[in-house]
Amino acid sequence: MVELSNVSLTEKSILYLNGVTKSFDGFKAINSLSLFIKPGELRAIIGPNGAGKTTMMDLITGKLKPDSGEIFFRNDIDLTQYDEADIANLGIGRKFQKPTVIESLTLFENLELALQGKRGVFESLLFRLDLAGRTRIDEVIEIVGLQAKRQQLAGSLAHGEKQRLEIGMLLVQQPELLLIDEPAAGMTDEETAQLSELLKKISGERSVIVVEHDMEFIRMLDTQVTVLHEGSVLASGRLEQVKQNERVVEVYLGR
Repeated sequence: MVELSNVSLTEKSILYLNGVTKSFDGFKAINSLSLFIKPGELRAIIGPNGAGKTTMMDLITGKLKPDSGEIFFRNDIDLTQYDEADIANLGIGRKFQKPTVIESLTLFENLELALQGKRGVFESLLFRLDLAGRTRIDEVIEIVGLQAKRQQLAGSLAHGEKQRLEIGMLLVQQPELLLIDEPAAGMTDEETAQLSELLKKISGERSVIVVEHDMEFIRMLDTQVTVLHEGSVLASGRLEQVKQNERVVEVYLGR
């Protein structure tokens, strides 16, 4: 296992998990998990059901606290000392599998609400969209490729468009790390291709962790893959490399 001090001296990380363990009624959902994500990196996380993927994201975002181990953001921010809201304000955004857009509002209004949500309660009461905020929303609409839908109700958007809108709702808050949970579920082939291009485009300026089961979507991402099994890293490498790993085939890909 790599010591945190060595990593800090030799290479910057946006996220570093070191020996993290989390148990529920004696069952280790996360078992001495170590993970290193570089600034601007796009990383795919795969693994069978029960591998610990969701629990890992819950620990990173402060929904759960680890029993032991370290979780550091931007090299030296100890995430175990912060609650869920504080961690979101530090610059970590999470997108769940099911879109949570407000369907009765327009695409633009959803983004405006997300921008407003970055503020405190008192600030939100006084919030008025200024030129900088409007410019930021316009930039995000272009990034997610929904310029033609900006005044449409979110409820009228296709499933893939809602997924891209929700990613946009995170982007307006300018996070440094995005956690994306199974975004390709229920998408058409065209939507899947559009989403993979979007995630590749937005990484670089920020780090993106994608948890996914769809192997074709993982192939489209063309990036480093980490395989979780029983709460630990089973293998890591490019997709073609991990697909050749006998243990990965045995516990996951062969099913």
